[in-house]
Amino acid sequence: MSVKKSFSFFIAIVAISVTGVLFFSIDSSTFDVLAKANPSLLVACLLLVILGWCLDSLKFICLAKAVGEHLSFKHTLATVWINYFGCAITPMQSGGGPFQIYVLYKYGVTVGKSVAITLVRTIQIIFLLATIVPFALIAEPEFIQKHYMLKWFVVYVIVFLALTVFVLIVSVWRPKWLKKCGSWLLLRMRWLGIIKPKLFLRAARRVNREIDNYNNDIKLFLSSGRNWFLLSFIVACVHLLVYMSIMPCLIIAVGFHVKYLQCILAESLFIFLLYFVPTPGASGAAEGGAAAVFGLFVPWNMAGVMAVTWRLISEYTGIAVGTFMAVKLLGWGGADEVMKEDNARFNENAK
Repeated sequence: MSVKKSFSFFIAIVAISVTGVLFFSIDSSTFDVLAKANPSLLVACLLLVILGWCLDSLKFICLAKAVGEHLSFKHTLATVWINYFGCAITPMQSGGGPFQIYVLYKYGVTVGKSVAITLVRTIQIIFLLATIVPFALIAEPEFIQKHYMLKWFVVYVIVFLALTVFVLIVSVWRPKWLKKCGSWLLLRMRWLGIIKPKLFLRAARRVNREIDNYNNDIKLFLSSGRNWFLLSFIVACVHLLVYMSIMPCLIIAVGFHVKYLQCILAESLFIFLLYFVPTPGASGAAEGGAAAVFGLFVPWNMAGVMAVTWRLISEYTGIAVGTFMAVKLLGWGGADEVMKEDNARFNENAK
């Protein structure tokens, strides 16, 4: 499917989801509540989005510094925006990486370092989202007990966090273990007929080379670029806090009381799960899920419109700007080429 068709598919799902969420939630009293909304706090939500873009851009600058590259704020801001576009057109929001790599390469960063930067940035976000959960549980244990379904999400996140930490430690300190696992998987794939015997040695060498490259790139962040990496992690924490403050700010703007930590806990679980939704940009699940999260804190007749407003402010604005940047820098045909090159790279690694 072409990028243009994927983007159209994303728009169609969003339109259907928004219509459905609003249709099944709003009533006449919804508009009465909206009429009393605090416009200053709504403006504050927009300012939080802009601040989030700036912090995300600063995070890219720090990660680039960690691997010995120098990027301007203007260049990294373009990288942030185009990531929104890439995530919107691919399942599980996975398409942001190839577009970020392209933009970073365009601005003088090698492909290997671009991959390392985008990979570490993504790992930071997922790790921080998963880490929020244990701290929030300690602060608000009764919130999880009150909402039974959240317990299963918490278990899932904690298991994922433990596995992620283990794999990261192994990948840095014991890369030979990864190579052994990779060789075992390749042997199984050859036994199943997925890989032809004549391609086995080539695939094994390719996997080992990629593991070595990954290990070397990650070690850059932990050795000569350690201080910049730590600074990027601090910026990532502030950035996530700013982004997640949009939801409680919206709730307060329409006159409802909300406990900040409870809202952050529910939101972190929700955003974490969105990374694994198999629709373009997690569309559909994002709108419906956001309504469910808002429903924990506001009446249902407000949850739908709050969810749509939250998505509009926090995501759709970035996607709109990112689409403009993608068309300006690449055109629809160029965007197709970026995705084709990424698919070709993936297929080559799988051989």
